[in-house]
Amino acid sequence: MKALVTGAAGFIGSNLCLELAESGCSVVGIDSFLTGHFENLGNFPGDLVAADLCEPASWKDKVEGVDVVFHQAAITDTTEMDQNKMMRANVEAFRSLLSWAAEQGVRKVVYATSAGVYGDNPVPMKEADSPKPLNIYAFSKMVMESLAKEFAAARPKMSIVGLRYFNVFGPRERFKGKAASMIWQLAQQMRAGRRPRIFEHGEQYRDFIYVRDVVRANLLAQKAPSGVYNVCTGTRTTFNQVIEILNGVLGTRLAPDYFKNPYSFYQNETLGNPKAAEKALKFKAEYSVEEAILEYFGQGRGAPVGV
Repeated sequence: MKALVTGAAGFIGSNLCLELAESGCSVVGIDSFLTGHFENLGNFPGDLVAADLCEPASWKDKVEGVDVVFHQAAITDTTEMDQNKMMRANVEAFRSLLSWAAEQGVRKVVYATSAGVYGDNPVPMKEADSPKPLNIYAFSKMVMESLAKEFAAARPKMSIVGLRYFNVFGPRERFKGKAASMIWQLAQQMRAGRRPRIFEHGEQYRDFIYVRDVVRANLLAQKAPSGVYNVCTGTRTTFNQVIEILNGVLGTRLAPDYFKNPYSFYQNETLGNPKAAEKALKFKAEYSVEEAILEYFGQGRGAPVGV
């Protein structure tokens, strides 16, 4: 099997590239290297095309014979306010990629969308809920889902699966900078001996999911019917709980430093319903937040890389 991974030098894309290559798959990656970094790919044995997905002429003649596409490339910074930039990078790039895949006869496309489309809908969030995006990032993901649905309806031989990622964390996220997970951000503050800063009073919660589980969801999605599925744990973890876990793993005793939330569009609660993915993808998260943090920072069951 030959796979194309977009956003190959990014956080999830690099983890996916390395897992696919290790399993014996032939892999070609595309990345603009605006936020991705070569260090994420280590000894990646596949091909890598440096290109902008919005400019098909820069890459489409360099990629052929692909069986499956894993589309991870996107602007993921939820504080990015340039609407044109966000829509071009997320929606128009996806449109170009889908058209190319159809022309090439690719039958399987798995793409990253986001729990951000739910906005402040009640939890647990389900795929049938009406979207309620609170920022341009979430809006772009909602439009991508609509585009994929229309594209799949017109091409029943193609399987186009969207994965609504909840709050992903794990190895190879450090180059995301301020868009890296709260777990990463808090850990770096605590490693430096600083009190971890969170919005008051730390009881906001997330459905944190480890990147190793997310990679597995992508692989399972190859066999799923077209549609959109939550990739989540179905478990809520507050920021106060994250700090407590990190104190235990890092051997620190740092109290939270609370401050007021300046963002009107902030999601205070994210929690996914995992049932649809369990049924259609046969996917269920294997890592708890505690197990994942323990592995991530070097003491757990796996061998963390690139923290």
